Amino acid sequence: MTFAASSDSSAGPLTGLRVVELTGIGPGPHCAMLLADLGAEVLRIDRPGGNGWPNPVVDRGRHSIELDLHAPAGRERCLAALDKADILIEGYRPCVMERLGLGPDVVLARNPKLVYGRMTGWGQTGPRSARVGHDINFIALTGALAAMGKADEPPLPPLNLVGDFGGGSMMLAFGIMAALWERERSGLGQVIDAAIIDGTSSLMALLVGAHAAGAISLERDRNLLAGVAPFYRCYRCADGKDVAIGAIEPPFYAELIRRMGAPSHLVDEQGATEKWGAHCQILEAIFLQRTRAEWQELLDDHDVCFTPVLTVGEAMVDPHIVSRGGYRDVGPCTQNAPVPRFSRTPGAIGKAGDGEKLLQKWSQG
Repeated sequence: MTFAASSDSSAGPLTGLRVVELTGIGPGPHCAMLLADLGAEVLRIDRPGGNGWPNPVVDRGRHSIELDLHAPAGRERCLAALDKADILIEGYRPCVMERLGLGPDVVLARNPKLVYGRMTGWGQTGPRSARVGHDINFIALTGALAAMGKADEPPLPPLNLVGDFGGGSMMLAFGIMAALWERERSGLGQVIDAAIIDGTSSLMALLVGAHAAGAISLERDRNLLAGVAPFYRCYRCADGKDVAIGAIEPPFYAELIRRMGAPSHLVDEQGATEKWGAHCQILEAIFLQRTRAEWQELLDDHDVCFTPVLTVGEAMVDPHIVSRGGYRDVGPCTQNAPVPRFSRTPGAIGKAGDGEKLLQKWSQG
């Protein structure tokens, strides 16, 4: 590795890693946040006028500088930063970096050890690669979106968690770590083509494999994970709040039915998909008889796979999440803690820094 190890036991495991992030939206900044949280020095290069999509959580831990990459002076300063960097994160459409004079051929010729991370929706190649799109389009093309929502309605997008972040930033971060590990042996960096469609397809592996094995249906009216099974869905309570039930295993479902006082034949007919609709109606009526708090008092401490459906604000003060320090009051708002957790080098939520000063530091060593 070209970065120096740290003897500070409180520093994150990526302390000394140098990252250049070209400002963007969605998965690229999230990946940079993950690296910064774990100790990496991240230099974010903003367009003139600043970051057009400021986010006090996702943008944390950055040292920022404004450069006009269309101008020779700005491009040269960017190249100088990349000469000293371990990682580049960019999320432009294919060929944009090449047109700017910052493509892999140019940059890797100057710094062969650089890991060049490219984050896109469609990927660097293929007939759609130059088209516009967002999370909903990417997960639609992979088959993931078709499996979500009610059977008699259009699919319901799961925010932008599955594509942008599950299939995008997390896969880019994984690719970066894999490339750094390989660099230990070869001494060379490489280009990572991290496409949301590829990552989302990988996330579908369990479901595709289970479907091929005949263990699960991907049809929305018969998929036990899609919210149509009485033992794996959410229910409305008397106070208008909701609870989540995930009692897939028969012993857990049997315990749930017993504690709710529901008819025992629901347990015997758990696998009868043709009866799921009627079973759901029975449980819907029962859940409407108590408030969410009352159901929590009755079910929370038993093996029935029960949780209240919390808002983000409620989650921030939930006893379990609080006990693990899941959120921290930092800066302008409460923020999620760095993840994952490490026993010796936990990382920290970093503060904004001066990109000029960081560049000066890099230039000196």
